[in-house]
Amino acid sequence: MKISGIICEYNPFHNGHLYHINETRKNGATHIVAVMSGNFVQRGDVAIMDKLERARLAVRSGADLVIELPVQYCLSSAENFAAGAVYLLDSLGAVDEVSFGSECGDVEKLRSAMDTVDLTAMVHSDDIREIMEKGYTYPRALTSVLKGTDPEVAEIISEPNNLLAIEYLRALKNMSCAMMPFTVKRINSAHDSNIAENGFASASLLREMLEYDNDIASIREFTPQLWQDAIEAAVSKGEIASLNRLERVLLYKLRSCNVEEIKEIDDVAQGLENRIYGARMAGSLDELLFTVKTKRYTMARIRRIMLKLLIGVKKDDMSQLPPYGRILAFNERGREILAKAKNVAKIPYAASLAKLSQVSDIAERFVELEIRASDIYGLALDTVTSAQKDYRAKIMIDME
Repeated sequence: MKISGIICEYNPFHNGHLYHINETRKNGATHIVAVMSGNFVQRGDVAIMDKLERARLAVRSGADLVIELPVQYCLSSAENFAAGAVYLLDSLGAVDEVSFGSECGDVEKLRSAMDTVDLTAMVHSDDIREIMEKGYTYPRALTSVLKGTDPEVAEIISEPNNLLAIEYLRALKNMSCAMMPFTVKRINSAHDSNIAENGFASASLLREMLEYDNDIASIREFTPQLWQDAIEAAVSKGEIASLNRLERVLLYKLRSCNVEEIKEIDDVAQGLENRIYGARMAGSLDELLFTVKTKRYTMARIRRIMLKLLIGVKKDDMSQLPPYGRILAFNERGREILAKAKNVAKIPYAASLAKLSQVSDIAERFVELEIRASDIYGLALDTVTSAQKDYRAKIMIDME
């Protein structure tokens, strides 16, 4: 038995994800556990489909066990996103490797790039700070310095999947994990690319086809039939989510809060709370986002902050690693993973949020945020769902 862990969002699942799973199997994985974002995703957005449906489809598409990444980690920086997910895999006590995609496709090059980045950040901190004072983000400032000291590493970290891969490697190192890293080279369509080729398209392009063009037929070439059918059914039932449907709720939250509430969010620093609060006069979500955005603050970061403000995620909520692992779906091989983990897992793993909330005060807080996030997510659907749905949710057990 070789258990591989994959960190994912499947928003939506496409042929590139299937390729990743197949390559992970070719590398010897007999069992795959996926740590998946829930109803909110790292780019600061709602997932287009409900997490339980995506988990069900993931198990039918090659994963054996799906664990939910808590919402505060989904709506966080790449560093925190990676740390939370790697911790959940490591805490099972049964996972042998972490498999991830990258443009580089070489673990040793990525590890070397990580070491160079860390050294550069320390040695050239004044140069980086000087560039940031001109209004640029930390990653942009770091890349700018690296272009003069190590152009190859600068090129590596300019690619988003490489950057996330480095964060996975950093988390593995910082947590002294026994899990080995394995990377699959990303092929054809690049991350966030608006160009589709050879049956591969980025998840962002597929979302655009669905949300703005309502073009279900066009996605068929780029995603497995199972997902095509599920997406078509979700569209017909009004179960595709859009951040735009939360526009008035987000505007209301900003208009009714104070500066201190904004300051309590972990991504807020350097007086950003005043800039966000100053945008409360905005009459639309786009106006709000573009009013706040600068070279220093990316659109994804601002969206994450606004969603955390709405859900109620505070700085203290990022001070603890996940106190439990919530199971969203599994099959027979997934049951075997859980059986192997039974006596060695560092934290409890279960499907019931009610049960997990009783683990500790910290767990109760995590569950509180998850319930609130799902209640808000229900407002982002074309057909609004009832509140407290997450407590009543039934996970998918596939024994076919």
